[in-house]
Amino acid sequence: MKLSAFGRKFAGSSGISELMDDLGAALNDNPDLLFMGGGNPGRIDAVQAIFARRLSDMLDDADRRHELLGLYQAPQGDLAFRRELATYLRKHQGWDLGPEHIAIANGSQSAFFLLYNLFAGPMGDGSQRRIHLPLSPEYVGYRDIGLGEEFFSAAAPRIERLEDGLFKYHLQLRSQGLDDDVAALCISRPSNPTGNVIGDDEVHELDCLARQHDVPLIIDGAYGLPFPGLVYAEAAPFWNDNTVLMLSLSKLGLPGARTGIVIARPDIAQAFSRANTVVSLACGTLGPRLLNGMLSDGSLQDLCSTVIQPYYRERRDLAVDLIRSRRGDLPVHLHRPEGAFFLWVWCEGLPMDSRELYRRLKERGVIVLPGNDFFIGTDPDWIHRQECLRISYAGDRETIEAGLKLTMDELHRAYRS
Repeated sequence: MKLSAFGRKFAGSSGISELMDDLGAALNDNPDLLFMGGGNPGRIDAVQAIFARRLSDMLDDADRRHELLGLYQAPQGDLAFRRELATYLRKHQGWDLGPEHIAIANGSQSAFFLLYNLFAGPMGDGSQRRIHLPLSPEYVGYRDIGLGEEFFSAAAPRIERLEDGLFKYHLQLRSQGLDDDVAALCISRPSNPTGNVIGDDEVHELDCLARQHDVPLIIDGAYGLPFPGLVYAEAAPFWNDNTVLMLSLSKLGLPGARTGIVIARPDIAQAFSRANTVVSLACGTLGPRLLNGMLSDGSLQDLCSTVIQPYYRERRDLAVDLIRSRRGDLPVHLHRPEGAFFLWVWCEGLPMDSRELYRRLKERGVIVLPGNDFFIGTDPDWIHRQECLRISYAGDRETIEAGLKLTMDELHRAYRS
């Protein structure tokens, strides 16, 4: 079978698709695995009860049920939801935007695929443009997303060592002179995988840098602001007419609804929705309809602040305490957990590659993610790339306690070998 360059890329992919295949196979082979490796949100009964009740109300109403299941949405997504979201953002953030600034996608992953390839890749004049990641490591789902070769450039972080075995990655903006082939800047806030939250001043510096080079700043806010608000550091939402803000309903507890949100200038939102129409024809209705009215009456904000955020804060503190209590004299450091629901663990001087540690942990019944593939666009010989793990604390307390006990035990074995 002959494949195009696009087909060959995914026939032998080494990024998120291979990782997801491996995780899926592991879970099917051993459903009792302690799963701390994915980005699935926690099962929060109070959240599920609210959405179950709203879904039941829709299904009990014949007209609403037909709108949910029997009609295609407009290319840019559910208009009522876009109007409600625009009103919410004008009122609470003071952003000058309307529904024409907002486009809906079937999940953030597909949204990034379209958005990145709208800006970067092969150009009409034969040149090639790239997406620049100002702070790598970054989300592994970006890795294979480009249709062109050498799709990303990136900058490694400055590492600040903190007290209590913590550290923090910082932007190195002064060293980031952008090449002429950069098409856009992109950063996740909070960071997937590290839980890092860049400060408001750093966001403004990135905005200035993007404007100087006449390229957009893309902010991946899937875990962040204004919702679901899994941010434990001082930070404010950010958007302007040179920013593309990406939001998601997944981390509210609705990953199965596959709802991504693009907030951008109308010309970008329209170009995105036209491309999305080619790929998906129309967006799903479930996510927007489940949130109908929750932005305008304040119930979504209340749900985030009183239920979702405390759930993850409690599990974050549990996970940090467990690692510290079992660390002993190991040179194991935690990135300061400022957001999302991951711990980023730096095993300094690890006697093996983190992929090998991942395989050993999988054999013992716990799944975490090796850090190697998150360091998109950085020097492949940088030893730090091979010393990190991403560990999710979204699960129940029993999984967190058992999984971290096994992880720390295996780390003690690794350093003694």
